[in-house]
Amino acid sequence: MVRNPERRAALLDAAIETLAEEGARGLTFRAVDTRAAVPAGTASNYFTDRGDLLAQAGGRTYERFMPEQAEWDDVLTGPRDRARLAEIMRATVRRLVADPHVHLATLELQLEATRRPALRADMTARVRADLEANVAFHDQVGMPGGRDTVLVLYLALNALVTDHLTLPGVLAPEGDLDALVDRVVHRLDLDD
Repeated sequence: MVRNPERRAALLDAAIETLAEEGARGLTFRAVDTRAAVPAGTASNYFTDRGDLLAQAGGRTYERFMPEQAEWDDVLTGPRDRARLAEIMRATVRRLVADPHVHLATLELQLEATRRPALRADMTARVRADLEANVAFHDQVGMPGGRDTVLVLYLALNALVTDHLTLPGVLAPEGDLDALVDRVVHRLDLDD
């Protein structure tokens, strides 16, 4: 396999865009090559098969979603209260919707995982590890609430972003994204 990390990242970004715009059925090596503007056959030199491409695209979605170091550092400053938690969650949701291809591609990967046991195992492990890391980080930095707080935020904000990107008319009458995040956070029981 070819080892040019910049080219691999460009191909994976093209795969993410293809997944988001055309769905998993539209994800072919040819579609990735075309979207990445590389010679035909390039993607097949980087990925052993379509399953490998799907799995690596799943990993790349996490790389693209991760906040910049400044955002991590910002979490570590200021009070550890409900208002600060809401502020951090608003920033997280804004980051997700600012690059909608990442979230939409993740949804496509989750659907494809129902048909591909290896992809399901890979994504389950990745998402579970991320959830556990979020719980640990939440506790480490001393944010209010505990495991249940992180779980409720995970469930509610994923659904919020999914509806916002796929069916924006459903929640639009209820308020903008920031207001909806605030409603979620302000209804949490942070005494656990």
